[in-house]
Amino acid sequence: MSETKKTTKTTAAGSKFDGFTDDERAAMKEHAQELKKAARRGSAAAKAADAERDVLEKIAEMADEDRVIAERIHAIVKASAPSLAAKLWYGQPAYAKDGKIVCFFQPSQKFKTRYSTLGFNDPANLDDGTMWPTAFALTELTADDEARIGALVKQAAS
Repeated sequence: MSETKKTTKTTAAGSKFDGFTDDERAAMKEHAQELKKAARRGSAAAKAADAERDVLEKIAEMADEDRVIAERIHAIVKASAPSLAAKLWYGQPAYAKDGKIVCFFQPSQKFKTRYSTLGFNDPANLDDGTMWPTAFALTELTADDEARIGALVKQAAS
């Protein structure tokens, strides 16, 4: 029987680093479960309806401050880019085009940060010159923020 070695690195500060944090490991396990669940689903219509329900259930489980923002983001995405399909991605609400994640909402509680994040991945059509933002910190949403998010999502999905 062979032994599996655990790689432990020492950082510049002298503390040990095991690789991924417990939160990161949990997110990866959640993503693996999402993939298995999606593979077991039937027709494309059933998959889409189930994925939407999964996203809404995940949002409902969030802490109040994250849930309020996530509900608004979900509504904005559905109104601004109805072609994007809601699905879970590493346990987070995400929105995909042709199976590729365009944008996602990361609640502050996910990795115990002080703000939630609205992020955009490579398939998002947000290119603007040689540098553009791909993630936005959110602590609350104003009407101006919602309008800006709607425009970004619409552009990202185009």
